[in-house]
Amino acid sequence: MGTTVSVVRVLLTALLLLFGTPMLAATIIHAGEMLDVNSGKVLSEQTIIIEGSQITTVAEGYHAGNLEDAIVDLRNAFVMPGLLDMHVHIITETAPEARLRRFTDDPGDYAYRSIPHASRTLMAGFTTVRDLGSSYGLAQSMRDAIAAGRLIGPRIYAAGKSLATSGGHADPTNGVNAERRGDPGPTEGVINSAEDGRKAVRTRYKEGSDLIKITATGGVLSQAKSAENPQFTISEIEAIVATAKDYGFKVAAHAHGAEGMRRAVVAGVDSIEHGTLMNEEVMRLMKKKGTWLVPTISAGMYVADKAKVEGFFSELVRPKAAAIGPMSKATFAKAYESGVKIAFGTDTGVPPHGENWREFVYMVDAGMPAVESLVAATKSAALLLGAYDQLGSIEAGKFADIVAFPRSPLLDIAVMGEVSFVMKEGD
Repeated sequence: MGTTVSVVRVLLTALLLLFGTPMLAATIIHAGEMLDVNSGKVLSEQTIIIEGSQITTVAEGYHAGNLEDAIVDLRNAFVMPGLLDMHVHIITETAPEARLRRFTDDPGDYAYRSIPHASRTLMAGFTTVRDLGSSYGLAQSMRDAIAAGRLIGPRIYAAGKSLATSGGHADPTNGVNAERRGDPGPTEGVINSAEDGRKAVRTRYKEGSDLIKITATGGVLSQAKSAENPQFTISEIEAIVATAKDYGFKVAAHAHGAEGMRRAVVAGVDSIEHGTLMNEEVMRLMKKKGTWLVPTISAGMYVADKAKVEGFFSELVRPKAAAIGPMSKATFAKAYESGVKIAFGTDTGVPPHGENWREFVYMVDAGMPAVESLVAATKSAALLLGAYDQLGSIEAGKFADIVAFPRSPLLDIAVMGEVSFVMKEGD
């Protein structure tokens, strides 16, 4: 063994002297089954070659590579691209005490509490997420810390502070007493005119956001009466969308009620989040405009279940959760059947982080074929994100974001909760 190692070292040294640069080792994955998201087919006995953070080659059969290359044996596994969740709240997690924390906790408390959220999300196979609403710039800070290697977690695209109207779903002063309520404006993410909307978008740019999130209707968990009333005018949303495009931002619209949804789609948002009370008119408009639906069935199911627990939600929130939550799966089924574009999203942070995979089970239960649910969380999500040139499939030139499972989820979708291998950017 010692003689062999010495010979290898001599050869490597000679190559270094000859060419002037060291030979970089590759990582070679042998995949027993691999999902091709472009064709929707499962390919057998594939080799994936990775150099640094990128995939360089995908080939049929098992290739040995060079002596210095690392071999990852996934011949008995189902391999697919890293998963993308288009709707999370990485900083927070729903709990009965969450309302009180608004008054007792500092930003640092939220930051330190959220660190495990990031690692649990990555270990669940989700290598990329969109964070659709956080305060104090915390999601942006976590994004940057992960990118710099200081924290373990998924790649984050952060919306920063969600935009609301006064009293709307993302008004940060909902549910507080008159002394604390004040009159927040665009800097705090609250707008009441087209001009406010433009300033709010520019403020999100200033704070380092990657996209814009608006709350086009009431919400289930906000301390306000309605979960479905429209909360923006079309002209306000149009101003937000137009300004967002100037800054290269996509716009995601939280919406439960049909009229608020309709206004958001007409005004040109890129995605509808939740879509719980979507009607046929909205579905037709979404197909016409190419608007994506991010269904978040997981959140609906979770809040419906917790509404049964005395004291988990306030008495203002509890009836909304009981009424709106159970509708999410049936609406998703109708939207899917009608041909609305679907991108995977969970609203995790409402349900616990790391359980994002449950959305696959709900989608399949609602009638979507298992392979299409996987495409929704890879190729489709990357297309919505505007990053399909880098993410969402296992192809040469893309980031080496790869996950594996012990069995095929096409035979049992619950296998998505049994991740056996996670690689993000080659690590």
